[in-house]
Amino acid sequence: MGRSRGGFTSKLHLSADGRCRPMSLVLTGGQRADCAQFKPVLEKIRIPRTGSGRPRKKPDSLAADKAYSNGPCREYLRRRGIRHTIPEKTDSQAARLRKGSRGGRPPGFDEDRYKKRNTVERAINRLKQFRAVATRYDKRGYVFLGTAMAAALVIWLRT
Repeated sequence: MGRSRGGFTSKLHLSADGRCRPMSLVLTGGQRADCAQFKPVLEKIRIPRTGSGRPRKKPDSLAADKAYSNGPCREYLRRRGIRHTIPEKTDSQAARLRKGSRGGRPPGFDEDRYKKRNTVERAINRLKQFRAVATRYDKRGYVFLGTAMAAALVIWLRT
């Protein structure tokens, strides 16, 4: 558990597929920034293949909110070859325009793909249907992460 203004809290960072099923879970203290957990969440993704072979570690595409629009996150996605739709923050857009031709071109943005970003929010709501995940009575982080993993497993088995 991490300390924040409200006391001891924790955050559950996750990625979800198009059917609102959790694919990877990372638990951190409440004071941790979302963008700092971007790489660990993506590196935990394992998509099993139907036949034999290693699981896929790279999603086809990714839609994220403005919290992940910084340079290191975009560079990481470009390096791994993952198509992404992340809106640009207004302050970084103004800084890019202020630089003129040295600011570079704006990142691509597909509004139709961005509309599907709500699958992550719906996956979180599905996890919160389980009382133990919603109330967070567990004192230890590894116990709460196990509870969230069990809830994610039940979600996968039901769909």
